[in-house]
Amino acid sequence: MGGAGFILAINLFVAGLLAAAFMTIAFYDVGRVSARWLALGYLLGVGYYIVEFSIPVFDNARPAVVTAFAVFLGATIVFNAGLAHKYGVATPWRPMLLFLLAATVTVYFVQDLPRQSLARMMAYQLPYAAMQFVGLGIVWSSRQKRDRLDRVLMAVLAASALQFVSKPFIAHALGGWGVNPQAYMRSDYALVSQSLGTVFAMAIALLVLIILVRDVLAEATSKSETDTLSRLFNRGGFERHAELAMRDAVRKGVPVALVIADLDHFKSVNDSFGHASGDRVIGTFAGFLRDAAADHHVAGRIGGEEFAIILPGTNLAAARLLAEGTRSAFGALPIDCLPADHRCTASFGVAELQPGEGFADLMRRADEALYQAKRGGRDRVRIALEPALQTPVATPDRISGRG
Repeated sequence: MGGAGFILAINLFVAGLLAAAFMTIAFYDVGRVSARWLALGYLLGVGYYIVEFSIPVFDNARPAVVTAFAVFLGATIVFNAGLAHKYGVATPWRPMLLFLLAATVTVYFVQDLPRQSLARMMAYQLPYAAMQFVGLGIVWSSRQKRDRLDRVLMAVLAASALQFVSKPFIAHALGGWGVNPQAYMRSDYALVSQSLGTVFAMAIALLVLIILVRDVLAEATSKSETDTLSRLFNRGGFERHAELAMRDAVRKGVPVALVIADLDHFKSVNDSFGHASGDRVIGTFAGFLRDAAADHHVAGRIGGEEFAIILPGTNLAAARLLAEGTRSAFGALPIDCLPADHRCTASFGVAELQPGEGFADLMRRADEALYQAKRGGRDRVRIALEPALQTPVATPDRISGRG
């Protein structure tokens, strides 16, 4: 076995391992359809390498050569289907399968051309390049938010496409790709071609694998930080994301405000109408917060009937307007499963971050403003004083619950 044959054997083994890795992800998360398609793509890659190994045993290698081409091109198409599922893009099955058919027929007939002709070599390599560009286009056209890893994947897909385009010229520079299919594995070009293919195939596979694992971990983190009833952040998730948002606002030199809200007399709702009704009230109020929040705001349910929203880029006056609007809209809305004449209200405390303050200081001042709203009769908004003007307020109801 020559150097190219050795690399081909390694590729077969690696393709099997990658197929197993993607199948493991698919087994771990049965809803992750993309991993199943990616696993199938690498299983087809295993099939390609097996057919490639078998070529030297045939006197008439044309059927095996065409089959190997079709299987490998099919593997890239299935891989693109996995990318499409991952990035939420419609899989272009019809054009890709028609392209597979046309390219396979073309490769079958170019066997009659001189083996070292550029047209014959291009017929093999350009379809592979085209499918890599299709994969790049799938990632590019996604409406999902792309981060650095996604951009690196697009760059590697583009580089991989270009290496397929360059292979006919590399073959020409190295003296061709063997006098016949059986001699291919002994040629210098085969060694270079298989090595290039290994580098790019591994780079693409590892990037996609890392991206899938990133998504699995991100979803697990999101679930651990989300309150299932309100579909807002729970207290831990809110505090983590709110503090990050606050620090980013400070770094940019923009104001940041915090609104804390508490449902009035919530215990009486549970006692009078049942916990299902109480859950409906919580869900309704959370909906108001979601509607009021912009993409860069962070909203959470930080207690049984207590909510908070941090507003980067918002000053005290604008935050008060948001709180007043939410208060009046919520208080005027009839809620399903409660009597038609029953209205629920909420109290609000609003504070703006002051120089030298931390997140805990901002939370404390907004909380004290909320206490003032509760003590002042509920169903109202109170503004926190600047730290120098504020006197500590005892809040014994933090133990027993505000209501």
